[in-house]
Amino acid sequence: MTTSSEPREAIDRPVVVGVDGSDSALRAARWAAAEAQRRDAPLRLVTAYPWTRETVVGAPGLGEEFHGGLQLRAEHHMAAAAAAVEDVAPGRPLDRAVVIGYPIGVLTEEARQAQLLVLGSRGLGGLSGLLAGSVAVALAAKAAAPVVVVRGAQAGASGPVVVGVDDSANSDAAIGFAFEAAAVRGAPLVAVHAWLEHVTDAEAAAMTDWAPLAAYQQTVVANRIAGWTEKYPDVPVTAVVEHDAPARTLVERSTAAQLVVVGSRGRANLTGLLLGSVSHAVVQRAHCPVAVVRPESG
Repeated sequence: MTTSSEPREAIDRPVVVGVDGSDSALRAARWAAAEAQRRDAPLRLVTAYPWTRETVVGAPGLGEEFHGGLQLRAEHHMAAAAAAVEDVAPGRPLDRAVVIGYPIGVLTEEARQAQLLVLGSRGLGGLSGLLAGSVAVALAAKAAAPVVVVRGAQAGASGPVVVGVDDSANSDAAIGFAFEAAAVRGAPLVAVHAWLEHVTDAEAAAMTDWAPLAAYQQTVVANRIAGWTEKYPDVPVTAVVEHDAPARTLVERSTAAQLVVVGSRGRANLTGLLLGSVSHAVVQRAHCPVAVVRPESG
């Protein structure tokens, strides 16, 4: 998330949205257009279709004809997305790119020069792999920019910004992104920390005094957001601590949110995963757009 203290070069980087002709991608384009307006950022639509001269085996003419059909379809998808953007942000400067290539590779490269990469939650056509849990998850785990997967029929029109907070420094970039997102929207922020200790023995669980551990969890949130509340004094903040599974808690909170922000990694014991288990679950199941912010991309 760019701020006024960041170099002009960073602020001028575009909000990039993947386009593939699906209804999900059109919702993503509309969300990205509104976000570009809030950030006063350029907007770039990108669609990709894989093709080489070897795609169609046979007469060279047949291959060229097939390529022409793929390109025409991609351009049709691009025109539909541009029209959706125009509905949300009339007259907004718009850059379009129809690229030959595979979605993950193309969008990974695009993210290197973007301040935000926006994706739909379901794909079609040239970005047919763009399903939550496949291309979207892969990009969220590796893209150089924060990634927003646009979920929910209303695409996060109202409600607070919700951010998942854990007891590692890996959540700091996500927290900063969430505070800035709340600030530019004039929305409240809900900082959620959920913890769940697994005690398999029922008798032991009944005899356990959870109060000291619960008190410690309260300090986790307070310590993580302290500096950010000073930086964004006008953002109303509510700290929520739940004795429950983090993914389930965030998904439940997403029903009333306009955006959920998570880090791409959780505690150290999750660092071997492609995408942290909590982030993965929220991307797949949330009821509103989800921003995944890697420590290196925040």
